[in-house]
Amino acid sequence: MFSPLERLLAFRYLRSRRSEGFISVIAWFSFAGITLGVATLIIVMSVMNGFRAELVNRILGLNGHLGVSSTQANGIADFEELTLTISQNANVLAATPQIESQVLVSANNVTIGAVVRGVIWSDLAMRRPLWNSLTDDDINQFKQGDSILIGKTMARNLNLTSGDTITLLAPKGRVTAFGSLPTRQSFKIAGLFDVGMHEYDSNFIFMPLPAAQKFFSMSKSVSGIELYISQPDNAPFVKQALSKILPEKVVIFDWMDRNKNFLNALEVERNVMFLILTLIILVAAFNIISSMIMLVRSKNADIAVLRTMGLGRASLLKIFLLTGTSIGIVGTFFGSLLGLLFCWNIDGIKTFIENLTGAELFSAEIYFLSKLPAVVDPMEVMVVVMMALGLSLLASIYPAWRATAIAPAEVLRYE
Repeated sequence: MFSPLERLLAFRYLRSRRSEGFISVIAWFSFAGITLGVATLIIVMSVMNGFRAELVNRILGLNGHLGVSSTQANGIADFEELTLTISQNANVLAATPQIESQVLVSANNVTIGAVVRGVIWSDLAMRRPLWNSLTDDDINQFKQGDSILIGKTMARNLNLTSGDTITLLAPKGRVTAFGSLPTRQSFKIAGLFDVGMHEYDSNFIFMPLPAAQKFFSMSKSVSGIELYISQPDNAPFVKQALSKILPEKVVIFDWMDRNKNFLNALEVERNVMFLILTLIILVAAFNIISSMIMLVRSKNADIAVLRTMGLGRASLLKIFLLTGTSIGIVGTFFGSLLGLLFCWNIDGIKTFIENLTGAELFSAEIYFLSKLPAVVDPMEVMVVVMMALGLSLLASIYPAWRATAIAPAEVLRYE
């Protein structure tokens, strides 16, 4: 595509002489702008991908891919039969009944709000982050039916540990002659879990299902059934199939419905960040235009001589296209390399900066995750690279066209 002469002249023009030092400075700024723009875009998009993947994995690790709940206040009474019916679907790996309700937690003169989930001990295995954070002793204690599991963050806030006693106050209690009184009961802590998501580690309590039924006065009923399927992305199709066999008194929803606002917010934020950071590359492309126009103006005499020696317009166009695009190609390469290296070592870099500045850059209380994730999407990296190369090429077209429009006779007349 490019002849040896065209490549020789293009790369020679990139090495400016002392008299063209200002042009070289602008070219270096263009190179730096494209490098930083590509690197920043790759890093930010990868971190946002990591956020989404980690949060979704954590959410789906403790919540079912689909949920079934009753439209009636007393919950689902025939949950065992309904669970068996749902489990017959080939896509359903497990159907776990549970009770979920809010409580007040009191310990060591501290009172906080929390969410209690009553589950069968064997169903804890479907919640992989929770199950993996428990020891065999924790599980055996929970199996006995009179102990609960709390998050490590909650335990730290209440100054508790395994084996201590905690008091729960349920809003719905027993009816007396003086009205409805809240249910108050003390439970032993079987173990502490750490799922790596601050919201769950600080606010959730897991209780054996029979104990939860007694505590919340739900007798033989549950508040809902959590469904786990083999392919979470197929949840809408499974929901549609199950909705045809479920009774009218229950409703079914998938994890996308449950977290619709959250997922939409992530997608909007991701798209906006992509557009904003693309402006960095666009500004660098404008710098290429300015530096190339100044280069063409400084090379008028050279262009006129080359034209009189027989160099065609097409060759001249390719020379200046290659000169301008080379800045974008090299900048994109180093930007991609810098961005990927940053993503692959992001936790180490974060720790280094925190140790250097003494400030916490990534608070689990704010971001709900205990570490900074980054997931590099090869297709996204390819889109960023192609966009940077495309903008560099577009930025070089006008200056190259201006070079071909120079009339040799007009320039050499005054030389």
